[in-house]
Amino acid sequence: MIIEQFKDEFLAHYSYAIVSECEQKIVLIDPSRNPEPYYDFAKKFDAEIIGVIETHPHADFVSSHLEIHESTGAKIYAHSLTGAAYPVHQFDEGTRLDFGKIKLSSIHTPGHSPDSISILLEHDGKAKAVFTGDTLFIGDCGRPDLRESVGNLQAKREKLALQMYHSLRDKLMVLADEVLVYPAHGSGTLCGKALSTANFSTIGEEKQSNWSLQKMTETDFIKELTSDQPFIPKYFGYDVELNRKGAAHFKPLVDQVKIIKQPELEEINASIVVVDARPEAHFKAGHFPGAVNIVYGKKFETWLGSIIRPGEHFYLTASNAQELEELIHRSASIGYEGFILAAFVSNSGDVFMPVLPLECFIANPEEFTIIDVRNENEVKKNKIFDHSKNIPLGELRERIKEVPADKPIVVHCAGGSRSAAGSSIIAAEFGAITPVYDLGVVVRDFAKPEK
Repeated sequence: MIIEQFKDEFLAHYSYAIVSECEQKIVLIDPSRNPEPYYDFAKKFDAEIIGVIETHPHADFVSSHLEIHESTGAKIYAHSLTGAAYPVHQFDEGTRLDFGKIKLSSIHTPGHSPDSISILLEHDGKAKAVFTGDTLFIGDCGRPDLRESVGNLQAKREKLALQMYHSLRDKLMVLADEVLVYPAHGSGTLCGKALSTANFSTIGEEKQSNWSLQKMTETDFIKELTSDQPFIPKYFGYDVELNRKGAAHFKPLVDQVKIIKQPELEEINASIVVVDARPEAHFKAGHFPGAVNIVYGKKFETWLGSIIRPGEHFYLTASNAQELEELIHRSASIGYEGFILAAFVSNSGDVFMPVLPLECFIANPEEFTIIDVRNENEVKKNKIFDHSKNIPLGELRERIKEVPADKPIVVHCAGGSRSAAGSSIIAAEFGAITPVYDLGVVVRDFAKPEK
């Protein structure tokens, strides 16, 4: 038996291939949008992919379960509560999938969603591992607030938090301490708030160190789990529904994205936003009117799906052809490839952003409107400027009218990439009226809470 873990570092997502070497058969768990890595892995063992198990309809990425089924004939397994619109074999609690010496059993573990399952793996009759989806993470458990208005079944966060309390204690903590824990996400995901950087653990280790498995009342658990969760990107609900229906094939769709040479200004539809992924300095030195600077980096998908609404068309531009191709693929990982009106490499533009007069700002910060684009819980923990106005980046386009234009505007965040995006959004609205500056990483070097 072999357990292979695949990682999408940008979405902090783990998927798995379980190999029966004696039968040369493979079952996948929670595969990413691009199925090619799983096909390549199967070829290494000259093995057949016979099944794909979905632990729940994911919110943060698009799964390739339907494409794998249509391409290989592999069966798809999911809980009946999912309300799947694709051909599915119901994998409710107690249902088992046997191949070779491996037995995979479904455990219904609602909490992150009503239809969440965990998968217990037994080999030669002994429990070896549990694939916990978004129920149990390393150091944390899944958030309960993503299914209040989407999905086949919807539930309030308090109800799901109570279900999580019992799923963890009645279904997972009863497993033997030596059973390996393989979650669907690691540190960096928005599906939890305190995940470890480790990529696997054991039940025993989690009992010792994971806050969510410690002794506490239902009330205390619900209060802790429902407080200070990360923001919810706009695309999450869209992905839940897309995964419930099953996404179209990956490669044909990314290949359909229109690649063009850098257009002239008049060739760009002014009503369509340009997502510019170039470095901040290049963007500020020249970009298209109304462009949003979502910098090429680890969090590109997250901010793309937080700033651009599902169904909203956009242009995509990057510094070079290689980055552009990668970003098209990464847009597809959250189901956004079909919203790209055209993509192109860019090295200039007619609009620039001014450089912050730093000494003036340090001496007289009250003469500027300061917009903090961090999330509310970040600001609660550490408000850097007393007179700043907090508008989280994911809400900024919708709340742009709340930004006053009577003074020069300075935008800041924690590390720089969010302020680059935020300042570009504000500049598109107010740049012709008042200067808009990006404080960026400078805040880490000098800014102290004002008295």
